[in-house]
Amino acid sequence: MPIESGSCASARQAKQKRKSHSLSIRRTNSSEQERAGLQRDMLEGQDSKLPSSVRSTLLELFGQIEREFENLYIENLELRREIDTLNERLAAEGQTIDGAELSKGQLKTKASHSTSQLSQKLKTTYKASTSKIVSSFKTTTSRAICQLVKEYVGHRDGIWDVSVAKTQPVVLGTASADHTALLWSIETGKCLVKYVGHVGSVNSIKFHPTEQVALTASGDQTAHIWRYIVQLPTPQPTADCNQVSGEDEFEFSDKDEPDGDGDGSSDCPTVRVPLTSLKSHQGVVIAADWLVGGKQAVTASWDRTANLYDVETSELVHSLTGHDQELTHCCTHPTQRLVVTSSRDTTFRLWDFRDPSIHSVNVFQGHTDTVTSAVFTVGDNVVSGSDDRTVKVWDLKNMRSPIATIRTDSAVNRINVCVGQRIIALPHDNRQVRLFDMSGVRLARLPRSNRQGHRRMVCCSAWSEDHPICNLFTCGFDRQAIGWNINIPALLQEK
Repeated sequence: MPIESGSCASARQAKQKRKSHSLSIRRTNSSEQERAGLQRDMLEGQDSKLPSSVRSTLLELFGQIEREFENLYIENLELRREIDTLNERLAAEGQTIDGAELSKGQLKTKASHSTSQLSQKLKTTYKASTSKIVSSFKTTTSRAICQLVKEYVGHRDGIWDVSVAKTQPVVLGTASADHTALLWSIETGKCLVKYVGHVGSVNSIKFHPTEQVALTASGDQTAHIWRYIVQLPTPQPTADCNQVSGEDEFEFSDKDEPDGDGDGSSDCPTVRVPLTSLKSHQGVVIAADWLVGGKQAVTASWDRTANLYDVETSELVHSLTGHDQELTHCCTHPTQRLVVTSSRDTTFRLWDFRDPSIHSVNVFQGHTDTVTSAVFTVGDNVVSGSDDRTVKVWDLKNMRSPIATIRTDSAVNRINVCVGQRIIALPHDNRQVRLFDMSGVRLARLPRSNRQGHRRMVCCSAWSEDHPICNLFTCGFDRQAIGWNINIPALLQEK
């Protein structure tokens, strides 16, 4: 009688295991309907104050959890059997290789290596299977805590920057590639003022700390300071934008985007001439900001320099050189004479003007791609975002390494920090907006579905901590800005 070889026996065993595994899955699937019916009957027989829709959702989620862990348990058993089979085969091979026995230490090393690979496979399978469950809970929580309140539609091209006025009346400002900057009523979404003084893309907008004056940076190689006067309209009741069905994300074409003059920005008051024009750059001015007190302004340009100006005289006070490539952003400290500039050279620099006689500079190196923005927080921290898909939190007293690193799945654009609550808003190239705390813990993702949220790259975010209706604003290349209401106490409680 022919003797069956070891390899044939192993193949037969593997085939039998796959067959038993398949039968187990079929048995599991066949009993799902009976189990779901039984659970539903049990749920209906219990007293509960939860609405029936919420109870049904919970039942469905817990059913998914049970099915996922049942499948994981079966896969775990199969992997354990494979480990045992592998150990047996290694032990047998150890007696026949080259006619000599392998030492116990060699066998242990070989088996340990193979076992570790299978263990890693098990961990990966577990993470991949359970991530769907965690994502379901995260989405449900985010929708309850982060609500879309208002959409601001009127630009004819993508919006690069969004900012909130620091004086009364509180208005929203947007800077767009359509060569205009618009001011909006936060409550009604109505365009209040249009600035048309630039002849190139308007890349950023910042409001003066104490006056009704705005600072805009443009692709026409200038920054403009201009005054506005607004009268807020009476708020009107608006439909709830949060009543949407489904949680799936969809791709949108250009025809799905808002029309250019959807909210009638063409008939709002227009400002055509600036109070002051800052003209010392030899390239695109990508960003600008006010220094504390509002008597000086800083600009960042693609000519690899940042310039510090006297606002009253428009004179250039300092030219900040040192970056090796184009600048992408600049930001000023809210209470001190500090400036931080970001660049495509993968660094950001801290410029200190607190001592009039000494202007020091510190270089922060830690990213591997363009630093898209760096912003100040309370105390001695700076947060930087990059195209390398990371966000890093730095201590100004220790520049060698970040104190926290957030790793994401998409390039990060102009970030903003809620100073009072120390929450970072991360706008992404992949149309998502995520919220993290300063220690790197993810708090929420803003809801995005087929009927709400951004449809293209999200370019910028801005917090307005004291506004009763909207406390976070985002803008994107889908030509709209969005106002969100973030329930911060609930968000931090979920943490």
